[in-house]
Amino acid sequence: MGLARRRDALRLRGGGSPPLLRLFPGRFSAFPLFLLALLLGFASLLWLQLSCSGEGPSPGGQPRGVPRQPCPPPAPPQPPQDEPAWGPHRLALLVPFRERFEELLAFVPYMHRFLSKKRIRHHIFILNQVDHFRFNRASLINVGFLESGNDTDYIAMHDVDLLPLNEHLDYSFPEAGPFHVASPELHPLYHYKTYVGGILLLTKQHYELCNGMSNRFWGWGREDDEFYRRIKGAGLQVRRPSGITTGYETFQHLHDPAWRKRDQKRIAAQKQEQFKVDREGGLNNVRYRIESRTDLSVAGAPCTVLNILLDCDTDETPWCTFG
Repeated sequence: MGLARRRDALRLRGGGSPPLLRLFPGRFSAFPLFLLALLLGFASLLWLQLSCSGEGPSPGGQPRGVPRQPCPPPAPPQPPQDEPAWGPHRLALLVPFRERFEELLAFVPYMHRFLSKKRIRHHIFILNQVDHFRFNRASLINVGFLESGNDTDYIAMHDVDLLPLNEHLDYSFPEAGPFHVASPELHPLYHYKTYVGGILLLTKQHYELCNGMSNRFWGWGREDDEFYRRIKGAGLQVRRPSGITTGYETFQHLHDPAWRKRDQKRIAAQKQEQFKVDREGGLNNVRYRIESRTDLSVAGAPCTVLNILLDCDTDETPWCTFG
């Protein structure tokens, strides 16, 4: 009787079985639940390792041949500022961005390691568009150029979903003119001869000579084609890699079109305007405000996130919104 009274008192004080165990019928001890948690934890770690290494089944039923997102390795230390082997130039890596955080987590440490191994001084700028207009890659690059500071003397216009796999790719100072790293014969998707998207290097002097990129391109596509015509109009010659034998395996493309649908909608006059050269706009008239500027580290790799509010003249480009 005394034992029964003590058991009833424990139940009244909340000292009975844990709530989770009460969900299971019949007799259930804590040990099997603990063992189950260990097995689930081990299985999760094993799945993560296989997913990153490219072994095992594709996550979510993803077919073979679709690139996997790499596991970011530990970032190397920053070089000493007085290390002469790294050269005098410093790259501003400008990454237009909106709501693609899983790609960003892979991109920043990967590119920091890739450039550090090549002894390229660099600063990664994540150009995060936080307004309610449609995505404007060109305007974000203009803003990144203006906000990148005087300690960088050349830029890389770099997509967040494109990782260089070949260590022979050149990211050094493009003194002779714009250098298209992701050239048509190497890019996994775009192969037409006037393509200059993906990854393009320019000196800051050459970018100013082009007056930057047009601000009229809201939504996905065509801003690179217009910029190619600006490059030619400024009397510059686009150079491309040579001696790269890896072909379409030169880059890893992280973008999943089924998960990340592109904003390809063309509204009203946008259908005609997208094929025209903007002879007035660019660096000189980009309208924006920096909401915040944050220096952070991703897996040990430093970067700066600029939260950018773009502005749009809806009389000039009514297609900056979906209406």
